[in-house]
Amino acid sequence: MRIGLLAAFGALVALAVPGVAVAGPRLVAGVVEDDARASTMVEAEAKMTELRVAGYRAVRITSYWRPGLTAPTEGEATVLRNVTDAGLRNGVDVYVTVMSPGSGTTPLTDEARAQFTSYAAGVVEAAPSLRHLIVCNEPNLNRFWLPQFALDGSSVAPAAYLALLAQTYDAVKAVSPNVEVLGGAVSPRGTDKPSGVRPTHSPTTFIQDLGTAYRASGRNRPVMDAFAINVYSDNSSVPPTVAHPNTTSIGVADYDKLVALLGQAFDGTAQRGSDLPILYGEYGVESEIPAAKAGLYTGTEPTTTKPVPETTQAQYYEQALAMAFCQPNVETMLLFLSRDERARAAWQSGVYYVDGTPKSSRAVVTRALDRTAGGSITRCPGVQLVVHPTYLRFGTRSAAKRGIFRTSLRCDLDCNYRVRLENAATHSTKLSAGGTAAVGQLVQVDLGTRHLPRGTYRYTLNLVHPVNPAPPTLRQSATFSLP
Repeated sequence: MRIGLLAAFGALVALAVPGVAVAGPRLVAGVVEDDARASTMVEAEAKMTELRVAGYRAVRITSYWRPGLTAPTEGEATVLRNVTDAGLRNGVDVYVTVMSPGSGTTPLTDEARAQFTSYAAGVVEAAPSLRHLIVCNEPNLNRFWLPQFALDGSSVAPAAYLALLAQTYDAVKAVSPNVEVLGGAVSPRGTDKPSGVRPTHSPTTFIQDLGTAYRASGRNRPVMDAFAINVYSDNSSVPPTVAHPNTTSIGVADYDKLVALLGQAFDGTAQRGSDLPILYGEYGVESEIPAAKAGLYTGTEPTTTKPVPETTQAQYYEQALAMAFCQPNVETMLLFLSRDERARAAWQSGVYYVDGTPKSSRAVVTRALDRTAGGSITRCPGVQLVVHPTYLRFGTRSAAKRGIFRTSLRCDLDCNYRVRLENAATHSTKLSAGGTAAVGQLVQVDLGTRHLPRGTYRYTLNLVHPVNPAPPTLRQSATFSLP
């Protein structure tokens, strides 16, 4: 059931009652958008503001390593610093993917791996505000990583990727132990056919082989802090609710299969497995381009894409966010993209057309993103969200003496609030007012104007989540005397 409009901004704090399942507050919803890269701080601030207006709380950008590079160039370092600093100031969590441009530059030799890992460490040094670094993109596909298989048909990409991942993990942690290193970043599909026209690994096989390579390596420390996977549906016409129980593909609805695979691969080793945090690194749904906008795009749409009406695009994004919200290990979900790409052979999965004007889907998606941040995108069985005030100012005694009773507050999640003025001796309610607020929304609660008799009074505040309620949070003011 849909929740009404909760347009809001504000920091998201993960809080829980001990022993109670918690999923929602950990899910940060964002977008993949290299357009957020900015060479000046003014530009970076403007781009982060645009992302927040659209409802995104995270963004992923790309930094390309090329053979010979051992650190970001001065210009690249400036971009990374601008984006991460602007993200920190605007409440947008920044992820950086460090990758080679394609399979022709796969870092396979000792020298290439050393250059790549030095570059990744340099990214962290250049951008001290960075907290998330993803190692490569879709290494299970021949487009980004070769070879996938040896000449005899045996699998080689997972072990080669593990070697790069382990070395990168160590290099990054040496610079900043607090940076989250994400591995995998696998595609949701693959053929597992060494002799095929397009030799690729399915995510199922890649994870299994990654675990085999890790166990064979004898390593006694992790290689990643979280696992990234792109979770596109088979094409844009397929809703995220469709699972793949009998194939090797993995989508949003295959969460249980993914967790089981990670457990089989790594449980019992120094690398977390079934409890490893998960990033849904890309999920995109292409929408049909209306005739009035067709002239802005180039080329022809591939027949395999099957774009959908904008209303369906919005529905699928909302469904995917709601599903991920209830999946406990999923910490972040990134939509792909914010703005369409111009070439029809690329992606028209944004909520903005290529000219920057919003699609009809944007308002619905923004509401879904805001409700995700507030913990109200859907009801999750067994989940109870504890709400806390991030700002609270009860009315003063001097105002009460004038007959004015007001309270100001903000909540760290969506909340139902009730403010009472009670007699401190009898606990009887003298004045009361309540309502609903979105995460981070400043609420001014006016209990009315009234001159009260002599006595001792205090304010009380009760907060409870509107969709996934835990026992109410209670706050009380100090007592004060009137007159």
